Amino acid sequence: MSERPQLGHAGEDEGQPFLSHLFELRGRLLRVVFAVLAVLVALMPFQNQLYALLAEPLMRHLPQGATMIATEVAAPFLAPFKLTAVLAVFVAIPYILYQLWAFVAPGLYRHEQRFAMPLLVSSVLLFYGGGAFAYFLVFPLVFGFFTASAPAGVTVMTDMTRYLDFVLKMFFAFGLTFEIPIAVILLVRAGIIEREQLVKSRPYMIVAAFVLGALLTPPDVISQCLLALPMWGLFEIGLLLTRTPVVKTGAAPGTDPD
Repeated sequence: MSERPQLGHAGEDEGQPFLSHLFELRGRLLRVVFAVLAVLVALMPFQNQLYALLAEPLMRHLPQGATMIATEVAAPFLAPFKLTAVLAVFVAIPYILYQLWAFVAPGLYRHEQRFAMPLLVSSVLLFYGGGAFAYFLVFPLVFGFFTASAPAGVTVMTDMTRYLDFVLKMFFAFGLTFEIPIAVILLVRAGIIEREQLVKSRPYMIVAAFVLGALLTPPDVISQCLLALPMWGLFEIGLLLTRTPVVKTGAAPGTDPD
């Protein structure tokens, strides 16, 4: 069986030294850092507006006259800055994955390249979709439930730093949850697990979805179900997509398998 192509630019000598790969990796990492910094600098003038937009799902459910509070001296600056920094990485994800792809792709077989590129694009879109699902559907329901559950005489005034930590946790939880179809496809295509095994383990997967929903979300049934049910549905979508025949590996580099 032929050896896998070397990492690096197409047309380079297959005996390219290991240090050359490290230099290329360093260059691509520097591009990623500069890209994130550029987005961060562009967004910083709007950091307060961005935080206000993030807080809107909670603010609309607060009692009249109630506001968010800052319990730390530097929180009015640090909380919006932290949000802007995370958002800069979030926005730069397509470019980050492009740099990763440009480094790894020359070391893949042609059929692996055709398989990996759609997965990368799909994973980005699914991650964004998970964040949008959390913001537009989950947050209004969860915050409406929480504020309505406050006992009489208690005014809900959430600390802005704690609110940011909470919503970022929810964003990443739903973003990663929406990657389940990609994970299922990779597990099956890589031969780590058979599709039939996943089908037989469906009841356990459903239980695991609700357990993870309870661990990753606040202790209420609504948010637990809003995470667990999409996990289950996305698992089923992954099973559906793995019905296509598995491409055989082992072909010569740069060629299609038989």
